[in-house]
Amino acid sequence: MQFDFNVRSGMLLLFFIAGCTYALLLALRGRRNDSLADKLLAVYLVLCCLFIFPWMVGHAGWYNGENGPYRNILFYTPFQHQLFFGPVIFFYVQSLLNLNFRWQKRDWLHFVPGILYLLWCTVVFVTDRLILHRYFLMNGDADPDFDTWYQVTSFCFMIFYLVLSIRYYYRYRKYTLQLLSYADSVAFLWVRNFLLAFMAYLLVTIVKEILNLISEAGLIRELNYGDAWWYYILFSFIFYYIAISGYNNSGETKIGFQFFQLLKDNQPKMLGAGQAPQKQFTADAIDIIDYEEVGEQHSKEDAEPDTGNAFFTEGQLEEWKIRVEQLILGQSMYKSPELTLSILAKKLNTNPSFLSKVINNGFGINFNDFINRYRVQEVKNLLADPANANITIMSLAYDAGFNSKATFNRAFKKFTGKNPRDFSVNFNMEGSNYDV
Repeated sequence: MQFDFNVRSGMLLLFFIAGCTYALLLALRGRRNDSLADKLLAVYLVLCCLFIFPWMVGHAGWYNGENGPYRNILFYTPFQHQLFFGPVIFFYVQSLLNLNFRWQKRDWLHFVPGILYLLWCTVVFVTDRLILHRYFLMNGDADPDFDTWYQVTSFCFMIFYLVLSIRYYYRYRKYTLQLLSYADSVAFLWVRNFLLAFMAYLLVTIVKEILNLISEAGLIRELNYGDAWWYYILFSFIFYYIAISGYNNSGETKIGFQFFQLLKDNQPKMLGAGQAPQKQFTADAIDIIDYEEVGEQHSKEDAEPDTGNAFFTEGQLEEWKIRVEQLILGQSMYKSPELTLSILAKKLNTNPSFLSKVINNGFGINFNDFINRYRVQEVKNLLADPANANITIMSLAYDAGFNSKATFNRAFKKFTGKNPRDFSVNFNMEGSNYDV
């Protein structure tokens, strides 16, 4: 097989081999662990490897020669499948963030444009090579994968699905802040970084197209095949980062997206301080959220703290604020690192939907900040006690209910305006006590 090794073909070959290797490892792990996320990431990496393949072998000499065998392989085989990039990423994000996500037959509809393109490529091959034995549907001068219509359409599809994926992640984060006192522990920052990496690829693509337009306008010299190598090597670095990080961040969420459907089915009525709701959630309803079936109403109500009191009767909000504070402080519930809105609601004999509105309206913050504020105050109280002078700050933070150093640092800074180490100095404590 022809392959002229040089700097350009060789470097792309290294990334191609690495991408294929990680794709195989992810596919095997996905099969072993029945992990849809690993399988989808493996598919994504295969698409990335195929994406750079024409440029890799092109610099290795495959495009040389009129009507040559390698040239026709590149012309008639679709290697660039950007129409599949967006849907694969979107479902990968869902499979990571949604415990209850299951592949449905209707999900295949997202892949119809890419499948239609493959069918068209098949028609072109059969017509030109098997029936007419000459270029007919294809012009024979350029690889159809690089046609303007296909590249533009694919780019629009990728932007569309990137927006959907970012929106999915953003709402996931908002809802976990409303439901969990340990939201940072399930933040899935890898998903955010993955989407940022894909966004970087789209930005690089925009830069490439701008340079092409400037070249066509005659403002710079005409760009040739070799000038686009930088674009594919940058893309290779991006997908190599995704391969390594994705393989090392394979954990999936333990949260399902059914919670707000339950809230919809169990809408609380106006409750007085001594009244209980007519319907109660079971323990199985803890930490489960669903925004897709509920729609924008719950998105707007629950994603941000609600400062209006129209939901409550006169005096009801203050009564419930007192009940909540008495329970939180009386039983030191904030010290539980796995405290959730549902657990607290069960203690108060109400449901999470109503309690969420009490916290949002009465305290002006989400549930996560509400609990972390008590934890920060507990740490401050412990720091002020001389008996704790030889105990590390992180030990005190864990005792107060925090479950990670990063979460503690962010919360402490947010509610005190100071870093924990700086705060401890004010109590004449050793800076080293900040260490775990």
